[in-house]
Amino acid sequence: MKVLVTGASGFLGGHLVDGALRAGHEVRALVRPTSDLSRLRTLPGVEPVFGDLGDAASLRRAVAGVDVVHHSAARVVDFGTRAQFTAENVDGTARLLTAARDAGAGRFVFISSPSALMGPDDGDRLGIDESAPYPDRWLNLYSETKAAAERLVLAADRPGFTTVALRPRGIWGPRDHAGFLPRLVGRMLTGGLPDLSGGRPVLVSLCHCDNAVTAALRAAEAPAEAVGGKPYFVTDREQTDLWAFLTRLAGLFGGTPPTRRVRPAVRDALVGSVELLWRLPALAARREPPISRYAVALLTRSTTYSTSAAERDFGYRPVTDQETGLRRLRDWVESIGGPDAFTRPARTRTTR
Repeated sequence: MKVLVTGASGFLGGHLVDGALRAGHEVRALVRPTSDLSRLRTLPGVEPVFGDLGDAASLRRAVAGVDVVHHSAARVVDFGTRAQFTAENVDGTARLLTAARDAGAGRFVFISSPSALMGPDDGDRLGIDESAPYPDRWLNLYSETKAAAERLVLAADRPGFTTVALRPRGIWGPRDHAGFLPRLVGRMLTGGLPDLSGGRPVLVSLCHCDNAVTAALRAAEAPAEAVGGKPYFVTDREQTDLWAFLTRLAGLFGGTPPTRRVRPAVRDALVGSVELLWRLPALAARREPPISRYAVALLTRSTTYSTSAAERDFGYRPVTDQETGLRRLRDWVESIGGPDAFTRPARTRTTR
């Protein structure tokens, strides 16, 4: 098949390109003129197309003759105005959907997120499946706009144009410089990551990039009647004790483990103060807050997901276990010059 990958110069998008090439597909990569194409240009058979989710004409060029769209690009940072999140996550997805449908593409695979279900007052939630509803209110603008985009994608499903949404949680692996893992490792390298757990285990589901790619490729080829108009959680096989996992990463990369505990009342008061300050448009649009309710929720809520629907409908099975993934991550970090090279670019704004 001929596939289009958005966000192809980023972390997950780059791995989607690799996976599609290994599967024998022709690959077109939607990239911005300012994107770093150094790696994509080394891959035989990849056709870069310059464009932007805000430019409908460029999207029409990108989807011409394409069978499958893997839509990975998104605004995933923890700051920005409502207009910024809506433009990138909702309006951009709507334009791409329209262009793909009008061009005759048969399948649209949307990389969504479990964050689309995150409400401000959620507690621990274990074994969540796809029957869980959207909340009445969302935790932040990222969660709200990912939910809105996901709803657009699923509602667009129709005969001849199959849409499916995947919800990988906590994507990690080699070539990530800006996701949650390098950011937390970077904090541990400077000794600046306190233990926010409140002294209790925090169980989470994570998703290695290999497993996310496997799910996307299988969802692209599954029978339309099995997957059309449906969302799916995608995770690693293991449930992870998050703070024990971070302590292990500190050992792997020479950081200081998060042993200094912060009382929940102090933590929550600090978050409230920061978020009040970040209501100022000048800050919200340009600068990442030092802490947020969203980040704290990810680090303190036990949240795990069932992949039984993905296993049933398109045969999803994780291909990379956590031990193998950690070994490959360590080898990659060593190959690029060590932990500083792994974490340094995490301080810049990126899109997935």
